[in-house]
Amino acid sequence: MNLDDLRKGIDSIDSQLLELLNQRMELVKQVGDLKRETKTVIYRPEREKEIVSRLAAESKGALDQKAIEAIFLEIFATARNIELPEKVAYMGPEGSFTHQAAESRFGALSEYIMLPSIQAVFESVDTERARFGVIPIENNQAGIVYETVDLLNEMDVSIVAELKIPIHFALASVANHLTDIKRIYSKDIAFRQCRSFLNKYFEQQGIEEIQVESTSKAAKMAFNDPESAAICSEIAAKLFGLPMVFQNIEDSSNNRTRFFILAKNFENQPSGNDKTTMIARLPHTENPGVLADFLTDFKEQEINISKIESRPYKGSQEFNFWFFLEVGGYYKDEKLSKIIEKHQDHIKVLGSYVRNI
Repeated sequence: MNLDDLRKGIDSIDSQLLELLNQRMELVKQVGDLKRETKTVIYRPEREKEIVSRLAAESKGALDQKAIEAIFLEIFATARNIELPEKVAYMGPEGSFTHQAAESRFGALSEYIMLPSIQAVFESVDTERARFGVIPIENNQAGIVYETVDLLNEMDVSIVAELKIPIHFALASVANHLTDIKRIYSKDIAFRQCRSFLNKYFEQQGIEEIQVESTSKAAKMAFNDPESAAICSEIAAKLFGLPMVFQNIEDSSNNRTRFFILAKNFENQPSGNDKTTMIARLPHTENPGVLADFLTDFKEQEINISKIESRPYKGSQEFNFWFFLEVGGYYKDEKLSKIIEKHQDHIKVLGSYVRNI
């Protein structure tokens, strides 16, 4: 079999795939009609997770779970836009890692609203100017994003899903040779996280490092400066048409950021592998064991607490705190619901959603 025969075989399979995808989208339209009649939400992370897991188990070829997920997340996003186009807000700038996280779940066809701050994303979701919002919650190297935690306490929004993405930096430039590069633009934290690469490739050249407010701006500036390069995300390089010279130049390959997807008045169905995020505003008494008693309830019900953060009450003259918790299970599970019911006057459930490992 020669190359032409192989290409004809691929073309034939592509045509079959297109026909099957069109059949799938016809069924999606019918599902959308039913959801509108029953006022059911379009985005169902637990259903998407179930489909990917099932297909990965069925796969007997070259496609592993990661590859299947990458393909089908785009199919899911296209399907949601056919069911009901929805706006997605994210903290900018355009080409940021938050933008990348948003597109990884909502696809290239969704309508995106770039906003300047985490608070602006919360407000757009709370007022329903956007159906969903994507914001960072923590980085495994730098820790929790306290602004996000505080706004979850203050605003009336729900957590729909979590997603974790690896933070990779690229060196991108329109220069023809590395020796032509005299300046590198990037954000201060990106320079720090790529120091070993910079020392290896540019220490002898005396490169000028120019700090800017975002890696997206760095990519834009480098595109207009032929004697420069940018340390930026891959999505920023692609957005501004900046060729990538090197990828994955960060010192640590374990740098990951976790994001929350937010919505107004949203409730997932249980998936069997869920976690629940909640706020606990425990009563302030002279009893020194209030928090210990509260945590003991989880131990007695054999519920794992994966995260707990204390935050001060704003405006309080005393040293009083409320708590941000993430625990295993769906909030209506028998064991967890017992705790929530017992402390119902002091607990705010932010959402139960599929655990993203």
